[in-house]
Amino acid sequence: MFDTVIPHGNGGKMALTVPCVAVRGSTGISLGQGPPSYEPVTTFPKDDSKFCKTMLFSPDGRYFAWANETSVKIVLCNTWKIITEIKKPKVNAIQFSSQGTYLTTWEPFIVTQANHQGPPNLHIWKTESCELVKSFIQKKQRDWEPQWSSDEKICGILMGADVIFYEDANFEKIVHRINIAKVAKFSIAPNNAPYHVLCYVPGKSGQPSLGRLFQYPKFESTQSLANKSFFQADKVDIYWNPRGTSALLMTSTEIDKTGASYYGKQTLHYVNTKRETAMVMLSKEGPIHAVQWSPKNTEFCVVYGFMPAKATLFNLKCEPIFEFGALHRNSVYYNPHGNILILAGFGNLSGGLQLWDVANKKIIADITAADTTLLEWSPDGEHFMTATTAPRLRMGNGFKIWHYSGTLLYERPWNKQEELWEVLWQTFPSDTFKEKPISYKAVEGIVPSQPQASKQVYRPPSARGQTITFKLHDDDEFGPKSNTDSNPSKAALKAKKKREAKKAKKELEANVSSQAQVNTPTTNGQVSNTVSKHQSSVLIPEPDLTDDPEKQKKIKKLKSKLDQISKLKEQLSAGKQLEINQLDKIKKEAELSWNTNCICEYKHKDFYTVHTSDIFILTMSKKTSIV
Repeated sequence: MFDTVIPHGNGGKMALTVPCVAVRGSTGISLGQGPPSYEPVTTFPKDDSKFCKTMLFSPDGRYFAWANETSVKIVLCNTWKIITEIKKPKVNAIQFSSQGTYLTTWEPFIVTQANHQGPPNLHIWKTESCELVKSFIQKKQRDWEPQWSSDEKICGILMGADVIFYEDANFEKIVHRINIAKVAKFSIAPNNAPYHVLCYVPGKSGQPSLGRLFQYPKFESTQSLANKSFFQADKVDIYWNPRGTSALLMTSTEIDKTGASYYGKQTLHYVNTKRETAMVMLSKEGPIHAVQWSPKNTEFCVVYGFMPAKATLFNLKCEPIFEFGALHRNSVYYNPHGNILILAGFGNLSGGLQLWDVANKKIIADITAADTTLLEWSPDGEHFMTATTAPRLRMGNGFKIWHYSGTLLYERPWNKQEELWEVLWQTFPSDTFKEKPISYKAVEGIVPSQPQASKQVYRPPSARGQTITFKLHDDDEFGPKSNTDSNPSKAALKAKKKREAKKAKKELEANVSSQAQVNTPTTNGQVSNTVSKHQSSVLIPEPDLTDDPEKQKKIKKLKSKLDQISKLKEQLSAGKQLEINQLDKIKKEAELSWNTNCICEYKHKDFYTVHTSDIFILTMSKKTSIV
């Protein structure tokens, strides 16, 4: 514990308990004060080793331990002085007992030619005296930790397929054993007597897996308090509420055989010490991203479903009591008092955080902490830390401290040559910090040194510095067609040209459609309406038959234009994009054909047919005006 002295009353002073922050990285292990000072703790014996593999505070906050490639060191937190050192250079993981009386170390299991059985690799030590209490062989690092009751009266260890129990720290005698079936995982409830133990028993071929709840030491199959069966479980995670009266079992399969999810398939089940069981029904398909119990013991929060994921608050009857909505998120964090909840999206998500007032179901703040790989609440319940750590991310390593109102208070970036591996808040007894009323007013903070991602729409260089009138669907036939920009860019002119071409094409098609209906006499003398879709005939005089050179010249010019129009219409029918002037030329076909000024008169026998599309057929008569 670190006490900061602050003024109080009339010149008096009082000690303010300030949680410290432990930092582990490529530069070793160091300790700094939390808000409001952030100064280094000078009395802490900084370790400059580049090979610090793990660090840990004891649950009650009395001790702090870490391991490098030389030894395991333990300091007393109220003085920050080293009290003992364990000469074990290969330790990869450490664990304190529930009251910090014992420290357990684990190192990789190695078989040598001299010792085919392999030496013990799990050791239990007395924290203050460094006395070795017991050694075991624990080959796998997964679920290697011994389980302790809250008062340290019983200790259980998973050995093979059995769970063995010791009492009163007497490791010379196994007092009880669970061997009714192959146990893959177990967990002792975090409470005092009567003690409860929850076990996961994988199912055999065609048989369901089981979650079995026992009251210590009644471990016969007929003595279980509750049984929850489930299929499709490659592994199970167990979540006890802080009081140790209710538990959630999240079952997971490594592969979803239906192919619906990359993450496999998860289900959530509930058991309690009152012999009640239930399946937590989730209202959206997809993986379960995160589960956490409220420190108030009366509710739990689940983040689940394909993105955007839902977040739901459930009561002890597994009934949904509040929906936080659907957003891109995959994490949930209660503060130590349970009155503030963080919902966040990390990993492959953008790092958005929402802080909720749980009692009033209101958002306190909505912020972004990009590239966050680690988040942890301070034990005071008012501050939290976000960090970017290696090896998950090797660029932009560092950590930040925030106030729950969303204000950034402190940041510590790492140099590019250095790596940050882990950040921990110092722990304290649960009654050290009292719950305070929530304020929605942001406190004074700092401006982040890293540039924030712009929330404005991207604009290309050619459009910057101009008044943009573009709106969604500008290029659609139902969108706006006008451009009020006095100095349009090339892109705007091109878009305008396309719009005008599309409009001209539509008008032409409408004209052709309205003119294509003709009155054609049938063989029985009746008149029928027909639509010529591809070809009709326009009668054009043969230029060579006229004696007037001027008329011949005009008729030849007329024929040339109509021939051009005919070719353009064939291209249009083939789907070719025509220019505006070409479309305008097609629109003048009727004008060329039906000019009121008569050029010449011909007999019917002198006519010849020029094939075009969608043009009126001239009425056959002895004398016809040709345009």
